[in-house]
Amino acid sequence: MFADRAKIFIRSGKGGDGHVSFRRELYVPAGGPDGGDGGKGGDVIFVVDEGLNTLNDFRNVRKYCAEDGKEGGKKRQHGANGADVICKVPPGTVIKDFETGKVIMDMSNKKEPVVILKGGKGGNGNQHYATSTMQAPKYAQPGQPAQELYVTLELKVIADVGLVGFPNVGKSTFLSRVTNARPKIANYHFTTLNPNLGVVDLSDGNGFVIADIPGIIEGASEGVGLGFQFLRHIERTKVLLHIIDGASVEGRDPINDVYAILEELKKYNTQVVERPMVIAANKMDAMNETEKETVIDMLKEEFEPQGIEVYPISAVTGEGVKELLWHVNELVKNAPEEMVEFEQEYIPVFDFSSEPYTVEVDPENEHIFIVEGPKIEKMLGYTNLDSEKGFDFFQRFLKENGIIDELKTKGIEEGDVVRMYYLEFDYYE
Repeated sequence: MFADRAKIFIRSGKGGDGHVSFRRELYVPAGGPDGGDGGKGGDVIFVVDEGLNTLNDFRNVRKYCAEDGKEGGKKRQHGANGADVICKVPPGTVIKDFETGKVIMDMSNKKEPVVILKGGKGGNGNQHYATSTMQAPKYAQPGQPAQELYVTLELKVIADVGLVGFPNVGKSTFLSRVTNARPKIANYHFTTLNPNLGVVDLSDGNGFVIADIPGIIEGASEGVGLGFQFLRHIERTKVLLHIIDGASVEGRDPINDVYAILEELKKYNTQVVERPMVIAANKMDAMNETEKETVIDMLKEEFEPQGIEVYPISAVTGEGVKELLWHVNELVKNAPEEMVEFEQEYIPVFDFSSEPYTVEVDPENEHIFIVEGPKIEKMLGYTNLDSEKGFDFFQRFLKENGIIDELKTKGIEEGDVVRMYYLEFDYYE
């Protein structure tokens, strides 16, 4: 089965925690802190693999998690870094945030690996927190948490030319005649449920890649039928080749069909209808000469003033096909070289800034609680506790960072003392 859309869960690795330890050697009775840093968590990396053409692998495996970093060790040993997880995707894949539908990254033109989620930074060991006033810090920094996200992968077929038209107008027959593609062909609607790619080889190195976009129906832009699955493939193409049933075998009006398809394309993406377009009036073999002339004159009179040329063809007999292909080849050669690339609309942001702190009961007095750590030192350094606003910020800081909860867990009661370096506070609910 051709898979052009998949939802997966991705998670980077958590950073390893910093370690708390102290140097213990013979003849060194009061060694300093020597806790090592934690290792970095693994990244989630996406890579374009030219050998892939579907997202089938992501239907079988839906979770991609990088390895966590390892904790630091004693004697300043650095924890091992976590292994990255690498997701290989086919060319034309767009990565979107599942919740918002916004583009995180278009992998179409990416030659190098792209890091989508970064692994958490490893925490600092207690060796980093020794100061003149705190020579034996008993805290270390925890590693940054993992980043996780549900994303949607969408494969938008990369082709020079997109075949569009209502179901059963002969697109698959045309594709099988002009390329080596062998799509299934039968006389019922929605025969083609997957985009078929083929290469058109003309003489002297001329040619182009063509994609049979599955049959579009009215309402496709609103998702009727398999609308969005079909229309997303048109966005990459440089030229649109609109095949219509010129003989009205099923009683359809070919002019109305053209306008109906254009309207669906316009509703989906206004830029698509600005691409060069050519109309192929198919099934000419089903009409006599007089009927052919009448239909072709009518179509040319309607569309050629709009800059859209009309070519009468028969995908069954090959009538007019060669002339059509050379015209399409010229349109492709004159089209802009750059591939349509979708701009980034969403950047995953995770704020995991964390500094360690400890909450301990004074071993000599159970009614004194000692709160220390770099986070506390920094907060006290930039907070004016003499002002009402500054003291409100101080209390909010203690609550939001879980320090109040930690004090309660340790058994603090009203009237007990909280000591933070050079400051002491009486605790009240």
